[in-house]
Amino acid sequence: MTKFLKITGIVLLSIIIIFTALFFTFLSITRDAVLDENKLLSVEQNIVIYDENGEEIANTSLSTKRKSVKLEDLQPHTVNAFIASEDRTFYSHKGLNYKRMLKAAYRNIISHSFKEGASTISQQLIKNTHLTGDKTIKRKLKEIRLTRKLEKNYNKDQILEMYLNTIYFGHNCYGLQSAAEFYFDKKAENLTLDESAVLVGLLVSPNNYSPFKNAEKSIARRNIVLKSMLTCGFINEKQYKEACALPLTAVKKIDTSANSDYITAVFDELENVDLNLYDLNKGCKIYTSLQPELQNFIENLEYPCDNSVIITQNSGEVKAYKSTIGGVKRQPGSTIKPLAVYAPAIEERIVSPYTRILDEKINYNGYSPENYDGKYHGYVTVADSLSKSYNVPAVKTLNSLTIEKAEKYLNRMNIQLEDGEKNLSLALGGMEHGLTIKQIADCYTQFANSGVYSSSHFINKITTKGGKTVYEYKKAATRTFSEGCASLINQMLLETSKSGTAKKLRNFSFDIASKTGTCGNDRGNTDAYSVGYTSEHSFAVWLGDKEYKQLNVTGGNQCCELSKQIIEKLYSSHSPQKIEVDKGTKSIDIDAELYYENNKIELADKLSPKLNVLTVKTLAGNISLNTSSRFSNPTINQPKIKIENNTVNIELCQTKYYSYLIERTKNGKNEVIFDDKWENKITDNPSEGVYTYTVTPYYFDGNKKHFGQKITLPTVNISKGGKTPQVKIPEIINKDWFNY
Repeated sequence: MTKFLKITGIVLLSIIIIFTALFFTFLSITRDAVLDENKLLSVEQNIVIYDENGEEIANTSLSTKRKSVKLEDLQPHTVNAFIASEDRTFYSHKGLNYKRMLKAAYRNIISHSFKEGASTISQQLIKNTHLTGDKTIKRKLKEIRLTRKLEKNYNKDQILEMYLNTIYFGHNCYGLQSAAEFYFDKKAENLTLDESAVLVGLLVSPNNYSPFKNAEKSIARRNIVLKSMLTCGFINEKQYKEACALPLTAVKKIDTSANSDYITAVFDELENVDLNLYDLNKGCKIYTSLQPELQNFIENLEYPCDNSVIITQNSGEVKAYKSTIGGVKRQPGSTIKPLAVYAPAIEERIVSPYTRILDEKINYNGYSPENYDGKYHGYVTVADSLSKSYNVPAVKTLNSLTIEKAEKYLNRMNIQLEDGEKNLSLALGGMEHGLTIKQIADCYTQFANSGVYSSSHFINKITTKGGKTVYEYKKAATRTFSEGCASLINQMLLETSKSGTAKKLRNFSFDIASKTGTCGNDRGNTDAYSVGYTSEHSFAVWLGDKEYKQLNVTGGNQCCELSKQIIEKLYSSHSPQKIEVDKGTKSIDIDAELYYENNKIELADKLSPKLNVLTVKTLAGNISLNTSSRFSNPTINQPKIKIENNTVNIELCQTKYYSYLIERTKNGKNEVIFDDKWENKITDNPSEGVYTYTVTPYYFDGNKKHFGQKITLPTVNISKGGKTPQVKIPEIINKDWFNY
């Protein structure tokens, strides 16, 4: 018994010593953790935004802009939405939810990370106002100590009110009142149940769940919050179902002030940078590449409808941007063709720009696309298909490429396809949600950058008020296509500007590669694009209607006209260098006659006449094409021989460039009856007897005759005194085996 008591005492003492050591360690680590009432009651962020010249373009002082709410003025459902979603035991715990903390700690240990947190509303308030976003044990310990101090100095309603007045809702909205005004144009006290749930849903990721950017995601997140309220008993089943069935009522205010769209885009990007926005307690300076004169120019252009315009440096800096629909995704139309179809198909060596595709009526399991002009154009090259934006060849090419391979390349451009988009309509821009104007411009910029993709950016650098750099843009580049593929796409898009759908841009003296796109039907269009690039800049113009009303706008007309004005402004004092069209490519000579008349692609015979040689460009590397021997070893179809009134008639198939040597043989004696260029019918009037005729094609290169295989015709019998027997020619002889 004595031994047991001794052991028990030692264990208890050890535990006391360990906990005492831990306690004093905790006090030591958190000794500088001071609760500051001023930080709890006010947000002092003063964000200043600068253009490319270092001139101030915006100053958002949150200490004067932010408007506080009183908890007692808010609707119960608004308060309950935050409680149900963020901290269900808020009014019963003492600042810390130990059960949740232990569960989160276990999961973090298992995953070897700090991905999962267990913060109560009290902890969130402390973290957002007093601490950095670092995920370290030291920061967490300070958070715990300050949270305990917070709970001792303030009651629950005071803590919740301070939390609601400091929490970030995206779009530079700090505090519930700012968010209510920005998203719903009303006071926080007047928020409805569904509106309250939308705002609470933003807290997880304001950029991803913004009703202005991702309406469907916003609704889905709202309904999750409503479900939490139902589970907690804050609303009943009827209220839950009615609120879930409501459409979004968020209405974005129209800001017509200078640079407003660009500034909005800056704040949108700010939410995605690797930086905790609450770390900027005393404000910051944001440096951009906005070009004031260019921005002013696009803001004052005359637009016939809703519009989006972006101009970027090919190195990635956004120089000017405006959009009446924000960063909403729209159907990309034919602008997707180089990205999802032709560039991947060229890279996979399925097609080259000179490949001819039959533009005809097709039907793939009920999907039967038509060209915009309602016509079919026979055999057209890939280059012409892209330049003229024919739909059928694009769908045929995607079918040969496969959706899986197209998706592989789109993923490299940060474009993720949903299951419903993985079909052949993708070739024409058939996407459920589509792409933003910025995404489209970035994808085209990669061709100007030799096939290397990187996302453009608004923010170059962020510094604190004291001058410390807390963020600096670092380019992340991915090679999507080879240099050769980019060069070939460049050449085709240059032709699109000269003679294709973007021919309104043809009169510039320097290189402009471009593509147009239009979505709609006979009743009108919903989306129209002009997108392109020079060796210095990329640009994209969208016209349409935010409510998807049909309009009389097209990519090749109004959009190209706006692009033309933008290009004139960009290069009013200089001209850009040429766009690269040769690097990574190889010129080859193919047989023109076989190509145009038989739709066959073979390397030209080394003896081929110049008029029969067509020089085309393809990817560098091994060329898996047969070499024609049409001139070094002439080959013809079987000639026909007939006898009429003792006259021998030999019919020759029509050929270019060939000559013929025709000989007849009687009793071992050989005689030439014809040696000249092609004629349709060769006649011979021999004397009585049995004859054998031979036909040998040859090509004369100016110095030497190059003979092909001698063809022996069926023997004929000439009888002058009576009826001349006609030799019956076996049917097998007259078969056109070459084209059979």
